[in-house]
Amino acid sequence: MPSYAKGHSQGEYVFDHAWADAWHRAGGRYYPKLQIAAPFTPATGPRLLLSDPLLAPQLLKAAEMVCAQNGMSSAHATFIAPDQLPLFEAGGWMPRSDIQFHWFNRGYASFDDFLGALSSRKRKDLRKERAAACEGLTIRHLTGAEITESHWDAFWVFYQDTGQRKWGQPYLTREAFSLLGERMGDRVILLLAYDGAQPIAGALNFAGRDALYGRYWGCTRDVRFLHFELCYYQAIDIAIARGLGRVEAGAQGGHKLARGYEPVQTWSAHWIADPGFRAAVADFLERERAGVASDQLYLNERTPFRKTD
Repeated sequence: MPSYAKGHSQGEYVFDHAWADAWHRAGGRYYPKLQIAAPFTPATGPRLLLSDPLLAPQLLKAAEMVCAQNGMSSAHATFIAPDQLPLFEAGGWMPRSDIQFHWFNRGYASFDDFLGALSSRKRKDLRKERAAACEGLTIRHLTGAEITESHWDAFWVFYQDTGQRKWGQPYLTREAFSLLGERMGDRVILLLAYDGAQPIAGALNFAGRDALYGRYWGCTRDVRFLHFELCYYQAIDIAIARGLGRVEAGAQGGHKLARGYEPVQTWSAHWIADPGFRAAVADFLERERAGVASDQLYLNERTPFRKTD
């Protein structure tokens, strides 16, 4: 299990700050906790790295033992592959659900081909947004050796701007982006929007075997619809060109629905040492799951695709 001792809840995208506050108010100590995840990445994948699923109970018990030996309040496995969720549940870990928005490539040959699957009004809206966003700008796709330190310098400024507005303090360092370029360069697709020779916005993506993963974005000048263009529409263009099956555009964001991204349920699993605290969280999660399921039904009825009988 890829596991980390954490003294905070930043960079996880499954939010447990309210749990930490409640436990602290009750006189407990929530941190450190054990986080089982791909760091800073709200992408679903296997969290139990097993060739034999029959070994899962031993691995989960080992994680619980690590918590006990190190005074950790809890363990949290986030963005679990759905086929592994039953292994966590069988071990007594509590499931938690949420919703992301993914775009699915249904054999589209081009962006216009994708637009053909949308209602007439939505097609017009998306075309207008793209035209407005790109007016007077040049958008470049950079990957591998094409990405220089000056490009990362520009993107670092964009990342800091978004982080300071959303989270209060960005948690990745400038060096992290250079390391991504050095060690994963051929999987990195960096999009930069230029006004003349000056980059004014950027979006960072990673190409997987069958998916494009959108991560960070930022800008130094507000341009209407440019966020949608760089983060969602350009990502669709890339997925179609590369023959990728889907785009995962990160956590949250109901505004993605109108742009052809569909609601998808994601899962995490949680173990809490204290029985009373565990019971309180279990009650909360049961009610939360019902709400998430209801939300997904509602959202599925409001996708922008043409309705068929």
